[in-house]
Amino acid sequence: MNKQVKSILLIVGVVLLIYGIYTLIMPEASLDLGIVKVEEQDNTNAYITIVLGIIALAVSLVGGKK
Repeated sequence: MNKQVKSILLIVGVVLLIYGIYTLIMPEASLDLGIVKVEEQDNTNAYITIVLGIIALAVSLVGGKK
């Protein structure tokens, strides 16, 4: 595999992994009414992003070794 492609996959994998973890942790919407605080999260896309980041990292690290 070309060295440039491997480095691009590595960067994309790291960015996807960080973004997926960020969206997994941070709430999408919150409501604060003094005593009551409500936070809502939808984590389905976060899991997909994390898995794609791990796959891109694995391909960049393993791809092209002989």
